[in-house]
Amino acid sequence: MPVSETLQLLIDAARKAGALALPYWRADPQVWQKDDGAGPVTEADLAVDLFLKEFLTAARPDCGWLSEETEDSDARLTMREVFIVDPIDGTRSFIEGDGNWAHSIALARDGIVTHAVVYLPVRDRLYTAELGKGACLNGAPITIDPKVILFGATVLTASANLNPALWPGGVPTIERKFRPSLAYRLSLVAQARYQAMLTLRDTWEWDVAAGTLIVTEAGGTVVDRHGQIPRFNNPHPAISGIVAANEALTGQITDRLRA
Repeated sequence: MPVSETLQLLIDAARKAGALALPYWRADPQVWQKDDGAGPVTEADLAVDLFLKEFLTAARPDCGWLSEETEDSDARLTMREVFIVDPIDGTRSFIEGDGNWAHSIALARDGIVTHAVVYLPVRDRLYTAELGKGACLNGAPITIDPKVILFGATVLTASANLNPALWPGGVPTIERKFRPSLAYRLSLVAQARYQAMLTLRDTWEWDVAAGTLIVTEAGGTVVDRHGQIPRFNNPHPAISGIVAANEALTGQITDRLRA
């Protein structure tokens, strides 16, 4: 499927990032722990972050920058367009030698994601989306699962999200599955490999910006835990949880959360 110049820029960036990251994978990269229990970061995360920032902003100097591994700046809030990037989403998987980590790259305009790429280098899975033009996996169109009954649905989520205290309407009877990367979880739902995903804790924008567009362009619905459509490039760049599925399942999930 033909892609725009902007989406091709993100694709090129993702593939180059993959080529940069792979030599560190399963090669005992240096690891540090972030402050305030924010998790690990590796030398690969930092190398990919530096590359992506230089590559993307050189091509689009009019765009702001928001990344997990770059110190944030209010300058992005003055720009209509901003790159929202997680250099390696699933860093713990990367450290453990598992292949379920991804580069997540989005471009948002006025708070709405317009172009998105989620790329898994180990598996060579390239998920792409452009606003109004659909979503693809390795160039082939993808569509979300049409299942309309929540009972028995396969849902990507951590076990902590099924704590009964979080569900006033009752914990749904589902088949729980898990992948560590939120970007990959969203992409798998868009691909119809699973029927929904959810996380109920506050979620950083860089984890979900690209995947959100991939789901919606595959025909799905993405909302926060309160049922509101998320916007991006916020002063505090976090979303109040994420629920993604087709419209029917998303509504059933958020109804149970708000009952």
